[in-house]
Amino acid sequence: MSDQLTLSAETREKAGKGASRALRREGRIPAVIYGDKQDAQPIHVAERDLNKLLHTGHMMNSLVEITLGKDKIRTLPKDVALHPVTDRPLHADFLRLAKDATVEVAVPVVFVNQEESPGLKRGGVLNVVRHELDLVCDAARIPDEIELDVTGLEVGDSIHISAVNLPEGSESAITDRDYTIATVVAPSALKKSDSESGDEEETEGEEGAEAAEGAEGEASEGENSED
Repeated sequence: MSDQLTLSAETREKAGKGASRALRREGRIPAVIYGDKQDAQPIHVAERDLNKLLHTGHMMNSLVEITLGKDKIRTLPKDVALHPVTDRPLHADFLRLAKDATVEVAVPVVFVNQEESPGLKRGGVLNVVRHELDLVCDAARIPDEIELDVTGLEVGDSIHISAVNLPEGSESAITDRDYTIATVVAPSALKKSDSESGDEEETEGEEGAEAAEGAEGEASEGENSED
């Protein structure tokens, strides 16, 4: 399960672009906590602390406990706006979580036992259609990742969401179709080889037909000359 991350914050007294720019000059990032049928709470956090969470690589699907004065608020990060050139964080949104809340998150997938896939061992390629799964999870039990076992997969085999054993407390957010997550496909070199082989057979067939037509023409001319 994803570790709970922590972040210290202070109440943001002033709103607006000017106030936000002033905060950033001081190394602080404006943010907001919202949700759980409560008023939005403007806050600001240290830029270095926010960057540490971002660099974990799993901040967006982890619980973040925000300390605001004497209060500890359980949240889920929903968005971090970044500068288009420098990638410096400009603003962050946190969703306040109620007790026993469920949340929708994108959880990365990892593929294991690739050496046990006959299709991959023969040169097939694992074509990953979805690198993340959209899941509805118990907020206290958000998985870090979902492992998918490719043991026994041949070229042409696929993994669909219906075949995935999701952790307890998690279910697919997409329920209207049995979507494909990954497929074992033939390598492009084999496809090209098969295509070239087909072209050669077609060319040989055309050449054979042309030779037969030429032979028939010669025979016809020979008959006319004898007449």
